[in-house]
Amino acid sequence: MKRQRLVLPVAVAVGAVYAVAIGWRLASFHVPWTLLVACASALFVTAFTLVLRIAEARSTVVHRCRMEGCTFMVQVRHVDAVENRRWQEIAAAHPHRF
Repeated sequence: MKRQRLVLPVAVAVGAVYAVAIGWRLASFHVPWTLLVACASALFVTAFTLVLRIAEARSTVVHRCRMEGCTFMVQVRHVDAVENRRWQEIAAAHPHRF
């Protein structure tokens, strides 16, 4: 749980550093402030979202149907071993559609 609390501050820090670094480089080309703020904001949101998605993907477990050609899958996050096993069994035993 402690690692989950660190994700948001890390995402903000990475986004801010990235936005400031690129904003600084753009400022050296005398880009107008309005455009500079717009670009830096977009870069911040992009980096922030990327860090959050990477953290989410690392904690996500995907259970897929084992039947050939079936695309059914279940994604679970932050569950204990019993709940994880239950979802694994659900994915394996779902009604197959052809």
